[in-house]
Amino acid sequence: MTGRTHRGSAGRMAWGLGWFSIGLGVLELAAARPLARSLGLRGAENLVRAYGLREIATGIGILTARDRRPWIMGRVAGDALDAVTLLAAAPRGSAFGTATALASVAGVAIFDLLCAEALRTEEGDRAGHRRAARAYAARSAFPHGTWTTRGQAGDFEPPADFRIPEPLRPWAAA
Repeated sequence: MTGRTHRGSAGRMAWGLGWFSIGLGVLELAAARPLARSLGLRGAENLVRAYGLREIATGIGILTARDRRPWIMGRVAGDALDAVTLLAAAPRGSAFGTATALASVAGVAIFDLLCAEALRTEEGDRAGHRRAARAYAARSAFPHGTWTTRGQAGDFEPPADFRIPEPLRPWAAA
C-alpha cells in the first residue's frame, strides 16, 4: 500500500485500477507469446510487451500521483488503443477470442470512465467544501467576540413559563 490516502470510493476504485493495471502489465510482459497467439497477434509479441510496459507505467502513476484522473484517462486511451489493435488483428484471430477480448476491453474502459468521472466529482466536492470553509472562517455569531459575553447573563431570571413546575422539581422548595 502506498503512503497516499484513498479519499472516498473513487480513490479506492482508482487504487484498485492501479493494481489491476500493474497486474495486467506483468501478465502481458511474462506471457506475451501465448497471449499474442490467443488474440490473433502472432508475431506481435513485442507489441504486447510494450502494452504491458504501458500498463505498468500507468498503474504506478495511478498509485503515486496526487491527481489520479489524468492517469485514469491514460488508461482509457490505452483501452482505445487495445481495441483498435484487436480489431486490426480480428481477421487473423478466432471470432470468439476477438469478441471476448473486445468485450473485456470495453468493460474495463467503462469502469475506467466511471472512475475518472467519480474522481472529478469527488474533487469538485472537496474544492467546494474548501471554498466554503474559507468563506466562513472569519465569521462569528458574536459580532463583538465571545469574550464580551462573559458575565452578561449572571443576573438572568428565566420567565415563569420557562421554569420547571414546582411539583416536578427535583429539589424541595424551602
